[in-house]
Parts: sequence; C-alpha cells; structure tokens
Amino acid sequence: MAILGVNMTETNLAAMTATELSALYKTGAASPVEATQAVLARAAALNPDLNAFCLIDSEGALQAARDSERRWKAGAPLSPLDGVPTSLKEALYARGWPTLMGSKAVDPNQNWEADSPVTARLRAAGAVLFAQTTSPEYGHKGVTDSLLHGITRNPWNLARTPGGSSGGAGAAVAARIGPLAIGTDGGGSIRVPAALCGIFGLKPTYGRVPSWPHGFSNDLGNTGPMTRTVRDAALMMNEITKPDIRDAYALPPAQIDYVAALDAPVKNLKIGYVLQLGTHEMDPEIADSVRAAAQRFTELGCEVEEFTPDLGDIDAGLLFGTHWACFMQRILQIHPPEAHKLLDPGVVGLANWGSSFSSADLVAAMALRAELAERWNLIFGAYDLVLCPATASTAFDVGIPAPLGKDGQPNLLWTPFAYHFNLSRHPAASVPCGVSAAGLPIGMMLASAHYREDLILRAAHAYQQSWPTPLPDLAG
Repeated sequence: MAILGVNMTETNLAAMTATELSALYKTGAASPVEATQAVLARAAALNPDLNAFCLIDSEGALQAARDSERRWKAGAPLSPLDGVPTSLKEALYARGWPTLMGSKAVDPNQNWEADSPVTARLRAAGAVLFAQTTSPEYGHKGVTDSLLHGITRNPWNLARTPGGSSGGAGAAVAARIGPLAIGTDGGGSIRVPAALCGIFGLKPTYGRVPSWPHGFSNDLGNTGPMTRTVRDAALMMNEITKPDIRDAYALPPAQIDYVAALDAPVKNLKIGYVLQLGTHEMDPEIADSVRAAAQRFTELGCEVEEFTPDLGDIDAGLLFGTHWACFMQRILQIHPPEAHKLLDPGVVGLANWGSSFSSADLVAAMALRAELAERWNLIFGAYDLVLCPATASTAFDVGIPAPLGKDGQPNLLWTPFAYHFNLSRHPAASVPCGVSAAGLPIGMMLASAHYREDLILRAAHAYQQSWPTPLPDLAG
C-alpha cells in the first residue's frame, strides 16, 4: 500500500498520529482495520521487551475497527477519533477488562461491566480501545513496576525507567504503539512519564475530565491525554471533557473547541520561568534545555522572564506527602489483613505512614494546601504561563525508586515541580524540549490558571511546531 509515494508498511501506519489517521480514513487511503492490525502487530513485536501493556484485546479492537470502517465508508464517522487505536491505563474501568490496579490483592474474578467516564466518552467517539497499560500498584510511585506485572521499560533505553505511574502509557506512545493513551495523574503520573519518554502529557484542571470511581488519590487525581503531538491531545480533550453525571466534582462542560484554539497567536503571552523549586539537585542538561525553551518562546513573540515564586515558607513536598500518604492508607482498609501480604512493601509502608497522621495533621495540611493554591493563583495573575522543568532528572535505571544523587543515595526530590499543581489543581503539561548527551528525552512543564487548558495547548503547539519532537529509534 502506498500513500503519496510513501510505503505504508505496518510500522508506518502504527507510527501515524491520530490526526494523520483520521485524514487517511476520510480519503479511504487507509482503514481503521489496517491501522489497528498494524498497532497490534507492533505491540506483539515490542511489548515483550517494553512490558507496556498488561492486557491486549485484539479481538475486541478488531471488531471495533470493523465497525469504524463501516462508518467511515458511509461518510458518518462519530468523531475525528473514530477508528484510532487508543490505550487506557489500568487504573481506569473498561467493561470486560479486569481493573487490577497492578495489584495481586485485587480479585480478577469480578463482574467487570463498568466504563469510567473517559472510557465511555472514547467509545462514543468511536476510538478503538485495544490495550490496557501498566502502572505500579495503585499508582503509588513515580516508576512503573509491580509484583503483578514486573518491570516496564523505556523505549529510549530498555535499561531505564519510563517513569510512573502512567509509565506503560508513556512507553507505548513513545514506541509508536498507538498514537493515543489515557493516563492518570495524582502527583505527576502523566507528566513525569511524558517527560522521561519524550511525549506530550496533559494534567487538566481538577474536574475538567470527569472521573469515576474516584481513586485513592482523591482530589489530587486527574485523568488526561498522553500523545506524541499536541494536536492529538486537543482532539482527545474535545471528547473526554464531555459531562458524566457520576462525577460529583466535575466542572461544567468547557465551551471551547480545543483544536480550533491551537492556532490562536502566542505573541505577547507573558511567561515566567523557574528552574528551582527548593534546594533539590537539578540535572544541568535539563536546566539548559529549559533555558533554551524559554528563549524559543521569546523568539515566538512571548514576553519571558525568569522569576522566583513567592510560596512563603510552605514545604510543598511534605504537604504533598501528607495528603498522599493519608489517602493511600485507605488501601489497608479495603483489603482484609490476610491480603496485606500480597501488597507491594512500598504500598504498605506508604499506607502505614499515612496511618500515623492524626485528623488534626490532615486538617492543617488542607489549610496549607489552600494557601499554596492561593499563592499560585496570584502568580497566574501576573503570568499567563509558568515554564519550569518537568523533572529534575532524566530517565534512570529500572529497579530503583529514584535516581541516585551526588551522595550515591536515592534522590527522592527528583520530581519537585509536578505535585505543586496537583495540590493547587491548576492545569499543567509536560512538553518535550530536548535530548541529553546520553540520548534520553528532556521535558519542560507549562502550567496556567485554572480552566486554561486551551492556553497550555496553544503554547505547547506553537513550541512543538518550531521544534519537532524526536522519537526513539526502535526495531519492530
């Protein structure tokens, strides 16, 4: 099969973006069945090394693709996502697929008949749901491995982690095994793997994408798109932000076409950039890439200046840790004591730490969280966007929970930026902005005021148009 002189092998079709596939479907130059077959073939070739998927539903995906193909031939696609292969993080419900949360303690023999809101919206849009991506148990950490599924690896270097907790999604999209994935983000779990895998990942404003059931990260958690291009993420946002009455905390539907908003000018946007949030170690190559990104935004006509956020004396890391641990201790409540031995020791340790906090401790933390959000609100009153590194380290070796610091010990402060915006509920995205000397991707983060996902997408799209995103060189 050839399209415009290009040999459309399985690898080429699997590497297409959602935008490109939709255009091919419209002209009949390629079909949803062909694209799905290509993605399934690539998954079969690469997943044994990557371990990005814990479930691949070939039969269900091909049936959905055949249904989509009929709609395209009739000139009646459900949306631009109709027929596009899409994966879901295993924290999300999809009827017929066990939602095991990466845990041996969850009984797979249940009636799995519910869809999460994002799953339902994607089905309604005609997307081909083909696989479930791996995460650490209950999404509790920033790398992706579990006692149930083993280690997930980074397609840029199989000895390195893809990050977490949406690490399977990050690895799959970077490896061109489907153009679209859905991740969840309770403390950076979309943005961290997006940065370490060199793709785009958006954590929307809390409530912008309806959620059900609410996970253990409570109101820290968000659902969002992980894609290779910003335009594809905007296509997804047009669908997954539609309302669902099961979410008691959902925002009113956004009255915006995120794709149309991409082409609004970025000239004169005011951007504040910051390289440090505390005393954490920072990889010099990451700092250099973020400085270069700031300069590129200047060249695009933005007003860019470096600044130091006034966050008072709030220890945001401890504040996040208090919330996270207190929420995670519920895991010990829902599982009977005899099942605790099946849990990852890291989950048990985190839950036990959460159990050590008093109700007064949590109430005090909630008050500080509100103050932190107010301070970020003031910052977003002065700047349209904040630009900072997405992580303080590039991808590190699998099998450890954090990169090693200068002292040879795990640097637990390697993600000092992302959780700020879970606490404050502001939208934020990781955008590829460089590659290290070791050949590992570097991500910057763009954050904005509440409800301004369109602004982040617009700026990220303009940047991506000026600096094409590299992808790992993979066989298969």
